Amino acid sequence: MDELSKNREIIDNIDKEMATLFEKRFKAVRDIAEYKAKNGMPILDSGREDVVIKKNSPYVEDPDIRAFYVNYMRSTMDISRRFMSNITSGMKIAYSGVEGAFAYIAAKKIFPSGNLISYKGFDEAYASVVSGECDCCVLPIENSYTGEVGQVIDITFAGELYINGVYSLPVNHNLLGVKGAKMSDVKKVISHQQALDQCAEYLSKGGYETEEARNTAYAAKKVAELNDKSIAAIASAETAELYGLEVLDHDINVSSVNTTRFAVFSRATELEIGNKNNFILLFTVNDEVGALAKAVNIICAHGFNMRVLRSRPVKDTPWQYYFYVEAEGNQRSEEGVRMLKELSVCCAKLKVAGHYTEEIDLHKTGMLQ
Repeated sequence: MDELSKNREIIDNIDKEMATLFEKRFKAVRDIAEYKAKNGMPILDSGREDVVIKKNSPYVEDPDIRAFYVNYMRSTMDISRRFMSNITSGMKIAYSGVEGAFAYIAAKKIFPSGNLISYKGFDEAYASVVSGECDCCVLPIENSYTGEVGQVIDITFAGELYINGVYSLPVNHNLLGVKGAKMSDVKKVISHQQALDQCAEYLSKGGYETEEARNTAYAAKKVAELNDKSIAAIASAETAELYGLEVLDHDINVSSVNTTRFAVFSRATELEIGNKNNFILLFTVNDEVGALAKAVNIICAHGFNMRVLRSRPVKDTPWQYYFYVEAEGNQRSEEGVRMLKELSVCCAKLKVAGHYTEEIDLHKTGMLQ
């Protein structure tokens, strides 16, 4: 047998073994997909994928081959996600607004094969998951320019769902008008209040009258229905296509890095969170001097870096406040367990609202393609 035939036979035998291992691997992938579908969890977990590649790469001793192994693993994981998408295609994903809203765009990117269901408001979308009508919901929690979405944070504090993922979506606002409209025709601009705030400088300079809508996509839909050249909407370019509108002006938001963070809420928290390196904590403190300082010191003393600390009024108790914290680290570690035990002494209410890996940028991951 010549050298070429010999090596081809080696490859044939290896391919046979790899086919068996491939099937075994994808049976495990199927079990994971079914678990995620049951618990309303997104498919993509880039943190977990990075951990796997970092752990397995040293097994390949030849450095030249190792570089190709990394590409091989990323390709394998990409195929795995596609396989999982087929399994989770029946998932019902709730969002607030109508088709074309930024929440719709985010949900579509996070759950590309999911069945997206529209609800009028944040409360209704959240309640649909609590009742089991939907598997999970995608809601905005913060904008880089206008700050937190207070209503969603309040729902998180009072509700029973868990956050299992946080994603950021670049938000580019456009001025949309009916076919044939010109900038000089526009007198009134309709949009969601946050969009109006994010474009306040532009609107003030143009001297436009403004009107608040429930959502940017609702605003676009209303402008299309009114068919009035003097009325425009602030919304996404995708929305213009959906409702037959024209982009009269683009990128009109004040901040050029305008980004909204979206959280995925589900009925269950992910059990295996070893790679989840951020957690969200909500708490109230006892009515005593230094209670908040004590709580903050406890978190820091156990080595958890607080990236976010905010206060919000408790809706049913005048002049009482709760606190929202996002911190780096594994809350289920031994140190995290001790931290929560100490916090329970000085906090009247204490709730771990969720865990997530490093925040996933929907644009950088290629999910906006």
